[in-house]
Amino acid sequence: MSGKLSVVATPIGNLEDITLRALRILQEADYVLCEDTRVTGKLLKHYEINQKLKRYDAHASERLHEEVIEDIKSGKRIALVSDAGTPGVSDPGVMLVGRAHEARATVEAIPGASSVTTAFSIAGISGNRFAFLGFVPQKKGRDTFFKNLSTFDIPVIFFESTHRIMKTLEALSNSPINWTVYLGRELTKMHEEMLIGNAKEILQVLESEPVRQKGEFVVIVDKN
Repeated sequence: MSGKLSVVATPIGNLEDITLRALRILQEADYVLCEDTRVTGKLLKHYEINQKLKRYDAHASERLHEEVIEDIKSGKRIALVSDAGTPGVSDPGVMLVGRAHEARATVEAIPGASSVTTAFSIAGISGNRFAFLGFVPQKKGRDTFFKNLSTFDIPVIFFESTHRIMKTLEALSNSPINWTVYLGRELTKMHEEMLIGNAKEILQVLESEPVRQKGEFVVIVDKN
């Protein structure tokens, strides 16, 4: 099987955060699978890459999976990207990667930006261990999520949306655990910041300046 699936990491905000290898792979691929053709199209246009894009998201059909695997078997080189960061991490791309492995296709990693390691690198937390839990559940399982945080003896990293960040901070502030919270906001972008304190302190900061409630958030919590 001469074809392959390239899992390509893309910038999480700043378009300069992409590797030379990633740009070459995106240029050479027969086509690029992406969550949103508008988002990926903006990236490719910035680097003057004229490439065929196909939508691939959480609603991808079984037929699309089969077509992609057949293309790989026929020798095509396919690049898989997410809207931001590394595909397969809290991302539907993991389904295609799994199918490719089942078909014994070649899957290669084109590493790059990751909001998880980006946040951890500027948090200033000593040690080299942490747990990553993906996105906080929107409804079902949300209370259980916060209760289970107390079972971890290492820092925990998770994602939260701009629409629910205040509720998350409220949940943390009502916890019997006195968490130290590291709130990474708009990482790599113009208004990047890392807020550090207990949940109540950070909640007060965001309440006093509502504009800081907007953006993409990476949350790290650690027991005192």
